[in-house]
Amino acid sequence: MNFSLLKSDTESKARAGIIQTGRGEILTPIFMPVGTQGTVKSVTQKDLAERVKAQIILANTYHIFLRPGLEVIYKAGGIHRFINWDKPMLTDSGGYQVFSLSEIRKIKEEGVSFRSHLDGSKIFFSPEIATDIQRTIGADIFMAFDECPPYPSDYKYAKDSMDLTHRWLTRCITRFNETESLYGFEQNLFPIVQGSTYKDLRKDSARFIADQNMPGNAIGGLSVGEPAEQMYEMTELVCEHLPADKPRYLMGVGTPANILECIALGIDMFDCVLPTRNARHGFLFTSQGIINIKNEKWKHDYSAIDPIFTPEYSKAYLKHLIKCNEMLGATIASIQNLSFYLWLVAEAREQILKDNFMAWKKEILPTLMQKL
Repeated sequence: MNFSLLKSDTESKARAGIIQTGRGEILTPIFMPVGTQGTVKSVTQKDLAERVKAQIILANTYHIFLRPGLEVIYKAGGIHRFINWDKPMLTDSGGYQVFSLSEIRKIKEEGVSFRSHLDGSKIFFSPEIATDIQRTIGADIFMAFDECPPYPSDYKYAKDSMDLTHRWLTRCITRFNETESLYGFEQNLFPIVQGSTYKDLRKDSARFIADQNMPGNAIGGLSVGEPAEQMYEMTELVCEHLPADKPRYLMGVGTPANILECIALGIDMFDCVLPTRNARHGFLFTSQGIINIKNEKWKHDYSAIDPIFTPEYSKAYLKHLIKCNEMLGATIASIQNLSFYLWLVAEAREQILKDNFMAWKKEILPTLMQKL
């Protein structure tokens, strides 16, 4: 994997670059749709590629491990062949489930014991096991096993968690170096910066991660309930200590406003379930602003959902579909939101290349975030 930095904005820390992988280029800044169980919910791979214009998507290690299981993925020839997606993919490590399944897991130095949310069966993930699982899944980029501390966390918990994440990272890298990429394509491991909302811990973690000299670096443990201003503060601090010649991935962020603010701070890669989750509940991001399609005001509105991204369907029709819980409603709304997100980062990239990013951001944000 190779990262080329093409342009840095003169009024902010925004960057435009290219990540070159064995399965193609990723133009940064980039948003990565989340396909937790090998599918971006309600959207076909054809639509992802052709309409949404996704360049890379995610899958979830924990969920793929449970269903369909590694044997199915391996016999299929890897996750790409299994889901019929020939572009890059990224997998998380299962570390987020250490956070989200806090009531059914136990953390030890060796790793984490879970109870499956499906049937209660016992599962154990260690740094080595998480690395092996992701090798088998076959993602082009996969994440080091970490602990994502909750917000708020006291200082001792946050430091102990960060130190454990660093020790686990060392084990992940050792295991990664002991094993080979599968399915004929290079695989790459990204470490994750932790440290909660403590400046000294974030700085220490960023420096430790930078010293590992891996192909790219991620920032975790944000967008977990902290105020947006704290998220921005931590992101800016970490970016100052991560190498400029490696892509920076902010995990789990966020709203369109969050994404533009964090691009200005030097982030290159984003993912979030927000566009598809909101879509299924009738909340749309459009080029004119934010729409709650369930509102009665759209019942007789026969104008396009969005003249840029979804011109072929009316607001009235989508309101009808969502109200009736028709699957097509979730599909149309998800394509709309994902198309908007991919357009947003592509437009941000163009404005960075023109050295006009901050002026464009200031002008466009009030329109994009207004509620219609």
